[in-house]
Amino acid sequence: MNSIFPDPNTADEDGVVGIGANLSADVLTDAYYHGIFPWFTDGEPIVWWSPIDRMILYPEKIKISKSMRKFRRETNLKVTINKNFTAVIENCKSIIRDGENDTWITNEMKDAYINLHKNGMAHSFEVWDNDELVGGLYGVNMGKVFCGESMFSKKSNASKLAFIELAETLEKQNYHMIDCQMHTQHLESLGAEEITRKEFLKQLSNNRDLKGWNFK
Repeated sequence: MNSIFPDPNTADEDGVVGIGANLSADVLTDAYYHGIFPWFTDGEPIVWWSPIDRMILYPEKIKISKSMRKFRRETNLKVTINKNFTAVIENCKSIIRDGENDTWITNEMKDAYINLHKNGMAHSFEVWDNDELVGGLYGVNMGKVFCGESMFSKKSNASKLAFIELAETLEKQNYHMIDCQMHTQHLESLGAEEITRKEFLKQLSNNRDLKGWNFK
């Protein structure tokens, strides 16, 4: 598959592959296929990234603490898949993270991923307290690799519950890895680890053309 992007191995020291283009379904598919993702702020050009170190989780290595296992047994929260993708990304968009003044999910980004969802490529996991959406995550499917984008939580452990359900579901479907993109302590505590860009691109290349799950 030819790409409009430069080789991600040519990214600068910050991991920037290129600037510009658009967020059409074809461009986003091209990006994820080659291990590249968009991340920019409103009012600025689209910036495309492939970090030198990549945070990933092998689904079978998900770490579930003793307290989380107890929470899962006792909670009334329920997890669904693709029940309300739009609500999940809108909630992710509205969350301001620590140390940030604004969300990185612009209206343009939101519309682009909703379009990917309609095309069957982007998927969401939702966490419900009765009829109230209290947590969730979304990402892009690429063969046997799931590229996580963002998550949110309005109740304690809600996003963690969604992530664990994602990992266990993908393990059952023989997925190779979840691309978590950037390191966080939260992801590390759940079993995610960093690998080099070179190794990530190799593993992506070996799994992106395999038949993935339909998330139903």
